[in-house]
Amino acid sequence: MNVILIAGGPAVELPDFSLFPNALYIGVDSGTLALLEKGIQPDAAVGDFDSVTTEDYDKIRSAFPDLARSPSEKDQSDTELGLERAMTYHPEQVILAGVTGGRLDHYMSVLHIMYHYQQKFPKTRFLIINNQNQIRFLSPGIHELEKDTRYRYVSFYPFAEEVQGLTLSGFKYPVTNENLPFGTTRFVSNELVGRGSVEINCGYCLMVESSDA
Repeated sequence: MNVILIAGGPAVELPDFSLFPNALYIGVDSGTLALLEKGIQPDAAVGDFDSVTTEDYDKIRSAFPDLARSPSEKDQSDTELGLERAMTYHPEQVILAGVTGGRLDHYMSVLHIMYHYQQKFPKTRFLIINNQNQIRFLSPGIHELEKDTRYRYVSFYPFAEEVQGLTLSGFKYPVTNENLPFGTTRFVSNELVGRGSVEINCGYCLMVESSDA
C-alpha cells in the first residue's frame, strides 16, 4: 500500500498523481486544498491550517466536517503529524510531496523526520518526491535497484554519520568498499546502467535520483 502525504509546497513541484492509482492520500495543511482542487478526496487531513485563508479553510471543512485542527504552537510539525497518521494504515511505502519548495528550514526538518521514521519503521520505505527528484534513505545492507527512466542521475550522501563500506554495482562509475565522508562530492551524478545494487556496511545513506527535465 502507498500512502502519499501532500504538503503545501508550490504546485509546480507536485508529481504526476496518475503514477499512484491506488494510493491513499493525506493532506497536510494547505496540501489538503491542493488535492481537493485536483479532484482527489484525501483519506485524511492534518495540520494547523494557518497557511490557508478563511475561505479555503471552509472548503477543507466541508470535505472533513469533523476535522480536528491542531494548535499553531506545538512541538510537532504538520508533516510529522501526517506521518503519524500515515503509519496507522500500516503502509509498505510512504511518499512525501510538496515539501521541497519554499522554506529551506521546512525542507531540512522533513529530511530529519523522514530519517527518524525510516529508522523507527525499517520495513516501510519512505520517499520524498517532486517533479524532478526522488529521495530516500538506504540503511546498512544490500539494496537491489532497477533503472528508472524518469531519473538519469543517482547521487549518494552520508546523513547523520559517515557511511562506510559503500559498494555500487551496475553503475556507470562502480565503487567497491568506499567510505562517504562529510563534505565529499565524489558520489554525485552517477548513473545506473540497468539493474544494480547498493551495499552499505555502516551508516545511513541519502540517495537522490534526479532528472534534468
